[in-house]
Amino acid sequence: MSTDPRPTIDALLPVVYDELRQLARRQRSGWQGDFTLDTTALVHEAWLKLGRGTDRTFESRAHFLGVAAQAMRHLLCDYARDRRRLKRGGDATRLPLDVLEGVDGLLALSDQRLDTIAALDDALARLAVEEPRWARVVECRFFAGFGIEETGEALGISPATVKRDWSLARAWLYRAIQEGE
Repeated sequence: MSTDPRPTIDALLPVVYDELRQLARRQRSGWQGDFTLDTTALVHEAWLKLGRGTDRTFESRAHFLGVAAQAMRHLLCDYARDRRRLKRGGDATRLPLDVLEGVDGLLALSDQRLDTIAALDDALARLAVEEPRWARVVECRFFAGFGIEETGEALGISPATVKRDWSLARAWLYRAIQEGE
């Protein structure tokens, strides 16, 4: 029996389940295509993904939600890749900079944007190797729909750092995607 005062995933889920559903609902609100990955499925899949490391502990509610946002990002991107592979045979499309400009953190998913999501995820994986914090900021802002303050709280950084990292990450991703074409 652990004496660690930090909550485990089993203890956190009942407390934050409604917030996870809101997060997933925001992600799903713009979906125009197939509804096989609905809000509940997204929350439960993220929960299963998080639960694989059963001895995981979290520093705070914000830390847990940040990790959950990352899990949802991976699920959505895997889903987009699978759908793209089935629908288009893997053809890549360009990711215009305006996809990341002015984003309120909501990812409007549609069948037409599957290629964009996959291209963004590929570039984001490369960014995570070079600048892990920038990648986490993008996950929180773009995939989880967090605001500046929420992102800072989830990552344990100041709002000014979030703004700076968000700006730098968008520019890096744009350049990486353009070079990758």
